[in-house]
Amino acid sequence: MNKLAKVLGLLAVVGVVASVAFAQGAAGGGGNIGAGLMGVGAGLAIGLAGIGVGIAQGYIGSAGLGTITEKPEMFGQVLVFLVIPETIIIFGFVIAFFLYGKMG
Repeated sequence: MNKLAKVLGLLAVVGVVASVAFAQGAAGGGGNIGAGLMGVGAGLAIGLAGIGVGIAQGYIGSAGLGTITEKPEMFGQVLVFLVIPETIIIFGFVIAFFLYGKMG
């Protein structure tokens, strides 16, 4: 798990540095740096939320499958627990939508 955390951290740093570089390149092409950075923020809002939800649903799904195997009547409750992290993606999408609206 420690190696996975290091790899994800490195990918996050490289992604942020590259996205800032792309935003500066967009500013040189006639746009402004603010719009580029808002685009980066919108992408990060959805992307990081998606990574977090994927990790959470992996843990919830494996524990839920074990629970359903032992007690099949718990299916509804496990399904609710599996849907709860999806609200994070919706919040990320709303933030990205607001940022995209400010760019134009």
